[in-house]
Amino acid sequence: MGRTGPGQVLGGTESVNAMASSRQRADDTMTTPKPPRPLAAALVVAVALCLATSLVHVFLVFLYVAPPNQMSQYYGKQINAWIYPLFEQNWRLFAPDPESVSRQVSARVTMTSPDGRTQVGDWFDLTAVDDSDGRHNIFPSHTTQNMLRRAWTSYLEVQGTDDKPHSARALMLQKYLSNIAVERATAHQSGTFDAVQLRVVTRPIGAPSTPGAPRPTTQTAVDTRYLPWWKVTPHGN
Repeated sequence: MGRTGPGQVLGGTESVNAMASSRQRADDTMTTPKPPRPLAAALVVAVALCLATSLVHVFLVFLYVAPPNQMSQYYGKQINAWIYPLFEQNWRLFAPDPESVSRQVSARVTMTSPDGRTQVGDWFDLTAVDDSDGRHNIFPSHTTQNMLRRAWTSYLEVQGTDDKPHSARALMLQKYLSNIAVERATAHQSGTFDAVQLRVVTRPIGAPSTPGAPRPTTQTAVDTRYLPWWKVTPHGN
């Protein structure tokens, strides 16, 4: 056996130290730096709020769709305030209720000219805009398909024919429908306006005919309803 000299021992020690230093640098590079404490605390709070909001939402929706019970009756106002108009639920997925009429919703506005006179604009077809946005679109948005239609049917359910809100929910749905009209009219024309009016034309949809059977007769009467003028506040609704 040969003897190991001092130079060889020293060289081996340096190699070991170099390998350890290289490994330490690699470990330091792979270690992910921890976020600052305020940022970490804000992240924890945000996650907790999202989780709490999700749990509250699921619980309120459950009370809304569940059979009437003591809790849902006692907290009915709070449940309805959370559900309407964005989170309304129904069972039509299992029992479809196809539309029997088609509705065309139009809007017009009044503007004040520089000389102080009131000018009434032309009718603007809101339904046609939704139809155009949804046509040839493979994945049309829920807003395009249902916002205007559901806003009108909900308004019709609570307002009746006198167009006077008799409850807080009726007033809310009137404001909701008005805000949609104001938003669409603002995008359609330039300048400010003072009031907005809606016109709803309802046409019956004919029943499908079966081969070999006489074509069913349908009511051809068209109903046109003019809503009152609604004032528009300076901030747009």
